Amino acid sequence: MKRQNMRDKSQALGTTSNTVSRRQFLAQSGRVVAGSVLAGVSLPGAYAAEDNTIRLALVGCGGRGSGAVGDALSSKTGPTKLVAMADLFEDRLTRSYDALREMFGERIDVPAEQRFTGFDAYRKAIDCLRPGDVVIQATHAAFRPVHIAYAVEKGVNVFMEKSFAPDTGGTHQLLRLAEAAKEKNLKIGCGIMCRHSSARQALIQKIRDGAMGQIQLIRAYRMDGGARMEPFPGDQNELFWQIRRPYYFMWVSSGNFIDLIIHQVDECCWIKDGWPVTAQGLGGREPNSTDCSQNLHSYAVEYTFADGTKAMVCNRGMPNCYNEFATFVHGANCAAQFSGNIHAPTVQIYQDQRMDKNNITWQPEKEKMSPYQMEWDELLTAIRQDQRYNELQRSAYSNLTCIMGRAAIHTGKIVTWDEAMASNFTFCPNLEALTPESPAPVQADAQGRYPVPIPGSWTEI
Repeated sequence: MKRQNMRDKSQALGTTSNTVSRRQFLAQSGRVVAGSVLAGVSLPGAYAAEDNTIRLALVGCGGRGSGAVGDALSSKTGPTKLVAMADLFEDRLTRSYDALREMFGERIDVPAEQRFTGFDAYRKAIDCLRPGDVVIQATHAAFRPVHIAYAVEKGVNVFMEKSFAPDTGGTHQLLRLAEAAKEKNLKIGCGIMCRHSSARQALIQKIRDGAMGQIQLIRAYRMDGGARMEPFPGDQNELFWQIRRPYYFMWVSSGNFIDLIIHQVDECCWIKDGWPVTAQGLGGREPNSTDCSQNLHSYAVEYTFADGTKAMVCNRGMPNCYNEFATFVHGANCAAQFSGNIHAPTVQIYQDQRMDKNNITWQPEKEKMSPYQMEWDELLTAIRQDQRYNELQRSAYSNLTCIMGRAAIHTGKIVTWDEAMASNFTFCPNLEALTPESPAPVQADAQGRYPVPIPGSWTEI
């Protein structure tokens, strides 16, 4: 059984490998699905704790955060335990605690006094750690820069989930924090797990060695039935109501497009070993839609890299349509598949441009470990052996690339890399001042609907 993604979506976002992924965590039912853990060797290292145990604090107790704890505790690189938890909502924290405690027992060492709720809960959880421990930052993207800044200040290592920031202003904060973390030799892992896929790494090496010839086109898709939001009922706290529905609002967690497509965008940039210079695109809403969220229902971005190579990235969320979840590469010599359904390591090179199972000429060795587990093993090993390890700059650039594409569609304009790098736009400038009594950053109209981007008049960069 796979645990469902916490987005009000019908699709499962698990992996096809042996270990349990973050997106297989059954937060809704309060249970964790146990997966096999590959054997490993405990590594000697420079971690200074007397008992050699790396302590964890979880900030954001949804499915992704709870699953990340599972991956950290499943690592065979050395002892770990969870000692603090924080969330804005007590019910979500309790559900996560109960499920993790059931699976990992006493390694979930989080007494009641170290379970915190509220907007300042992240500080209290991080304060339970020692320098060199790890905070798992898995709240929504709007809060990522603020929480990471406190972790860096405290000398705490970080694992942070995607998406990383909802706007250019937040992304530039993360870029500055990446440098600050490097100066303090802190380790930062980021949840773009496909970079840790051995199958994809093998194809990247083939591309770098010239096996496909010059890369001429990349195509990436994530198309499914989509999700829709009900009207705001108007009889409850609107700020909390929005935070409980993060992927329907730009300010909370980037909107649906970036949260869903950042992996594919990162794959395109990885294949090209660079960042695009421009983005343009088209998008639209489903006719007669009753969806009250801010999302469009189709997004199509054309990224152009410095050498003129194009990457086409398509996202659609509409029922009864053709679905696709994959990334493809076209070189001068042949084509390849880089990624498959639900991030499966479906990796292969074809004899020519015909993508047919009878036309495959190369496939990598089968992955021995899930990328979800591998990214944690590499982070924990870096901490124990005091190796340089910081994925934040690269991940922030991938986030900025996504924002370029979203902004190009929402504004109806060509957006350049230079414009994105110069922009400090924020959807919620007073984020650190939010309290339970604060008005929501975006307001529903009389019908409970929220403003939707209109090309030609919308601003977000």
